[in-house]
Amino acid sequence: MKNVILDLCGGSGSWSKPYKDAGFDVRVITLPKYDVTKTRFSNDYIWLGSGGPNIYCLVDIFRYADIYGILVAPPCTEFSVAKHAELKHNTKPRDFAAGMEIVEACLQIIWQVQIHAKLEFWALENPRGYLRRFLGIPKYTFYQWQFGAQTVKATDIWGYFNLPTPTVKTKPVLDMHDHRNTKHYSSGAYPPEYRDYIYSLPSNQRRAAGRAITPAGFAKAFYRANSRRTA
Repeated sequence: MKNVILDLCGGSGSWSKPYKDAGFDVRVITLPKYDVTKTRFSNDYIWLGSGGPNIYCLVDIFRYADIYGILVAPPCTEFSVAKHAELKHNTKPRDFAAGMEIVEACLQIIWQVQIHAKLEFWALENPRGYLRRFLGIPKYTFYQWQFGAQTVKATDIWGYFNLPTPTVKTKPVLDMHDHRNTKHYSSGAYPPEYRDYIYSLPSNQRRAAGRAITPAGFAKAFYRANSRRTA
């Protein structure tokens, strides 16, 4: 029976959590355990690996036929509109090639599974930004407040999936930080279920990881629209 959900570059696993709660075999494919650029394929299996630049270490094997759906959340750093402002503070210049290497690796996984079996859905998300130049106009764009979050960040989703239904129609009144893109999580303000994950990361990565957490309301709405099971 198809039961595997691959959550590529999934970080905290917040997007796939409703699937896990419903009994799916969810695999959060994220660094440091997994490296999507070190994936191998055969006629029946996908081989996921980890390791250094010149080393391939097998981590997991999956049958194409067992994979129900794929969620993808590649790093947004190189595609972020905000990086223009960051360049003024001596950060590294934008590197589209590095960003697209990860996006392409994730798409290769989707394509190979679709060649050998049929996914019920696949979806690739990124905050609205320069990824549109490479993937075109997304199938769906939502604002986080539409699913009950106190943030306004616009998120694009490309793929093959049913559209989730927003649960909020009227934009709430948000604080001064929100209109700039998204409320910043401060220390101790991370969602409780993800604090262990956040604090397992180096301190310079925690803020970005907190901002990348998928709002629970959206994750549940996406699950309801893209699962044959009831939550």
